[in-house]
Amino acid sequence: MEQVQNTSVLPPAFADWFARQGWAPHPHQLALLGAAGDSLLIAPTGGGKTLAGFLPSLVELADGWQGLHTVYVSPLKALTADIGRNLARPVADLGLPIRIEDRTGDTRSAARQRQRTDPPQILLTTPESLALMLSYPEAPRIFGSVRRVILDELHALSESKRGDQLMLGLARLRTLSPGLRATGLSATVEDPAALARFMGGAQVIHADPGPDPDIGMLATSRAAPWSGGGGHYAVPDVLAAVRGATTTIIFINTRAQAELFFQALWAANEDNLPIGLHHGSLSREARARVEAAMAEGRLRAVVATGSLDLGIDWGNVDLVIQVGAPKNVKRLVQRIGRANHRYNAPSVARIVPANRFEVIECVAALEAVRERDLDGDARGPGPLDVLCQHILLTACSGPFDADALYAEVVTAGPYADLSRAEFDDCLNFCATGGYALRAYDRWQRLMERGGLWGLRDPRAVRDLRMNVGTIVEAEMTKVRWKRGGGLLGEVEEAFAATLTPGDTFLTGGQVVRYESLREMSIEVTPNLSKEPKIAVFSGLKLAMSTELSHRVLALIGDPARWEALPQDTRDWLALQAEVSAVPHPGTLVAETFPHMGRWHLAVYGFAGRNALQTLGLLLTRMMETAGLGPLGFLSTDYAMLIWSVDPVTDLAPLLDRAALREGLGEWLADNAVMKRTFKNVAIVSGLIHRNVPGGRRTGKQATFSTDILYDTLRRHDPDHLLLRITATEAGRGLVDFGRIEEMLDRSPRLDHRMLDRVSPLAAPLMLEMGRVRIEGQGRMRLAEAEAEAMMAAAGLRLDGGTVLDLSDLPAPAAPAAKPADRRPRRSRPRTVPLPR
Repeated sequence: MEQVQNTSVLPPAFADWFARQGWAPHPHQLALLGAAGDSLLIAPTGGGKTLAGFLPSLVELADGWQGLHTVYVSPLKALTADIGRNLARPVADLGLPIRIEDRTGDTRSAARQRQRTDPPQILLTTPESLALMLSYPEAPRIFGSVRRVILDELHALSESKRGDQLMLGLARLRTLSPGLRATGLSATVEDPAALARFMGGAQVIHADPGPDPDIGMLATSRAAPWSGGGGHYAVPDVLAAVRGATTTIIFINTRAQAELFFQALWAANEDNLPIGLHHGSLSREARARVEAAMAEGRLRAVVATGSLDLGIDWGNVDLVIQVGAPKNVKRLVQRIGRANHRYNAPSVARIVPANRFEVIECVAALEAVRERDLDGDARGPGPLDVLCQHILLTACSGPFDADALYAEVVTAGPYADLSRAEFDDCLNFCATGGYALRAYDRWQRLMERGGLWGLRDPRAVRDLRMNVGTIVEAEMTKVRWKRGGGLLGEVEEAFAATLTPGDTFLTGGQVVRYESLREMSIEVTPNLSKEPKIAVFSGLKLAMSTELSHRVLALIGDPARWEALPQDTRDWLALQAEVSAVPHPGTLVAETFPHMGRWHLAVYGFAGRNALQTLGLLLTRMMETAGLGPLGFLSTDYAMLIWSVDPVTDLAPLLDRAALREGLGEWLADNAVMKRTFKNVAIVSGLIHRNVPGGRRTGKQATFSTDILYDTLRRHDPDHLLLRITATEAGRGLVDFGRIEEMLDRSPRLDHRMLDRVSPLAAPLMLEMGRVRIEGQGRMRLAEAEAEAMMAAAGLRLDGGTVLDLSDLPAPAAPAAKPADRRPRRSRPRTVPLPR
């Protein structure tokens, strides 16, 4: 750690400016000003990171500069605009002779063209726009004068392929302008040394972390329910907290849940408090209106997803409320930092768990925040599909030498260990498409001339530039008001395909009625009389991190730590310990029990939603082979539940690691997961193009094309580069098989209980299983009655209140007798070592 106390390094004009503001430069700001090489600054939200990053640039630019001096890269277009506004003040006050401009997807065409010939001194951009500019033939002239590169919110970029693309761009910038200095800025970093290596090597500078945040659970008039993910039970309490604050950001984990919670808030908002909604599927104009209202202090609250996670400075925000478990400690810290965006002022945040399991997760997350223990999975090597795109874009700027490009690429942190054979595989793919595709002209894109590689057909430049980027989202369909009205937002193409005229759905916080599909947009009219369908945004369900999973399991497994939990949650766990077993580190707890004429298997794996979803698929396949008649399954972050005709009496053989791996390979071979992953890889690598001149391919067209390519490559070129990338990504992402293996490693013993009815811990899973869309009071009352009977059988109350006192109930006489108000029968545990 380096901190410089001597303010003499600050030029007099700048020292005077600080004094006029009533400020003193922070030690970490001076440390960056005096840093000799690349730096990674880790400072709390509100700690002046942005000014620290730009201070060396402003000092160097004070005497004038011709051409581009500083490139600032952020994950969000909105953040570049915010930074531009914030920089305008010191530049104007100091009378600096510099221009500051942004270059994002929102920049007007005329400004983009001018920047290619007359770039500003400071350019604010995003990874995608930087990659696009580096593909211009003018790139050496534009970037040859660069002396500083600032990488904001680097922790957020490093967690996705956007970060890999950015590091390749940084390596390119170093080639075009040797000697430039890069500065990474971040507030939430679990492993600073690893993030510094991600930058390609950097000196780490730590700022004073500031005071601990004021965080805790929001006091609610009702206990959290046993199941569900909306948190609607707490709407009155959230509104009360909003009334007591100046401005509140209410974070929700998914877009669909944000829409629902926003609607629930409005229904209860008797005081007509001005409340906004902000998420990535709203129109750009709608988001801009909310951001402007926030900046001007005209909103009392905004319901938002991760679209407001990062460092935009909302000065009036003094409270953050997280509805639903955060799933990730770093994400929670980042969101907490949105409140009291001032150095040495504690952020105020409250958490609202959506259900009883989430109560435990929230307590574990709060403990981690207080201990400053951040989570995060280790980054693997740089993905090769991103490298393929980079090679093609490099060719767009002009011919290149393969040896020189390889030497440049391995200076990028994520690709430091890239072998020459892997690079050549990528180059061969870019040149020919690979063995099975080399006969098709459309994939013959590069050729070697005179020792240099270049585009075979210069006309390919347009298509390649139109498809820059690594973000592969679900295909979206625009939603507009009927008869030429404005844009409301977007819904997923797959959801739009389910709509028929007259259907209602929720978008932009409003219930609308689907009228027609016109010019590739959904036309709607206002509707307030029907219960809506919900626009479901897939791929956004957040899985609990590995470290947080371990914390939750450790908390549940140690009764001495239950004092941190609410009384009703403690009673729930105590009843589970009495009638079955409480999950704890080192042991995998599972239960088999009957209910409603079916057998159920609950496995408390605490391995995250994706891993337990995969485990459910694999176990049901093996149960089918064994003749047990599996009927279905569900998974949460905490557990997996399978229901079947016959019981699983011996779980150990089903958890055999070799059998699971073999089953995974067989399942993935023809599964939609692999085809979906291949589609994403094909788009990023440049095998197919989503954007084409005159329009954009629909999701169905892209899927149809990639499905044919996937089947062709599997049949004729099974070792194709893209198939290898697909297998790696499917196992690490959607399937998350590695976390299944991690679960088996940390739980070497199996405790499989045979019960005669639902256990307390399994009861919430049973409610999730029975959760269906209900229309009408009659069906709702029947469903509630059935749920109450099932919960009573587990010794619980449906209302999420106190645990029933079952001390006077007789012990079960025989397994055949199953009154609804009896507890699960105790049974001898079956404890065996798990197979290795």
